[in-house]
Amino acid sequence: MIDLGYVFAGFVVGTIVGLTGVGGGSLMTPLLIFFFGVKPYMAVGTDLLFAAFTKLGGTISFARQRIVPWHVVGLLSAGSIPACLLTIAILRWAGPADPQVQSLMTSTLGAALLMTAAAMLYKAVRGKQVPRELAAEDEARASTPSHWSLPVLFGALIGTLVTLTSVGAGAIGVTVLLVLYPLLPLPRIVAADIAYAVPLTLVAGLGHASLGSVDWPLLAKLLTGSLPGIWLGSRLAQHTPDRVIRSLLSVLLAWAGTKLVLI
Repeated sequence: MIDLGYVFAGFVVGTIVGLTGVGGGSLMTPLLIFFFGVKPYMAVGTDLLFAAFTKLGGTISFARQRIVPWHVVGLLSAGSIPACLLTIAILRWAGPADPQVQSLMTSTLGAALLMTAAAMLYKAVRGKQVPRELAAEDEARASTPSHWSLPVLFGALIGTLVTLTSVGAGAIGVTVLLVLYPLLPLPRIVAADIAYAVPLTLVAGLGHASLGSVDWPLLAKLLTGSLPGIWLGSRLAQHTPDRVIRSLLSVLLAWAGTKLVLI
């Protein structure tokens, strides 16, 4: 019965990730720790690889639908991957980061996510909806930031924060993408968030695997449910009204923000 519980949890989280881009770290890690009783260090390491393989499945599904803005993904990855590797190297050399510094960082992140959740909920209720289909010239403009360095710098910030705090890339990534690309249709925002998170969580997850903090049988059970789930979620993202997705996103970001503030 417990095995079916892992599979079902993977399916639910995978579906939510495919629909919103958020939910890997924000939902799965607390589920593993508080519901299934998995040790925290093992839950974090296992969840990072869970996110990498689950989001890889989602990326393939979105790519087949041709809605992944690869230019956006490339710019974010150009900042996040080197920052992740550099942060890992610094932590190996200097030892664990100061707990007070990490607490301040997570609290600040939590407050930012809560404000983002409030703004997103307001836009879902009162805001003007962005068209889902754009002409080629409109899409090129929507996927171009005010300066090319901004997504690279924000990507570097995300890579550093994820490595230092174990905060899932999804919630922070969606927030950054919504700020940098406000005219990009929401399904493309979700697709970009999922695609860029694959190499970032894979690098971090393999680092944990090298330390022995990955439960491989547990990972297999979670993926058995999550891969069909994220395929379903990525399909639903194209047909679910933006107001519904934004409302669900606001709830998930509020959950993640509250969790970070209360750590």
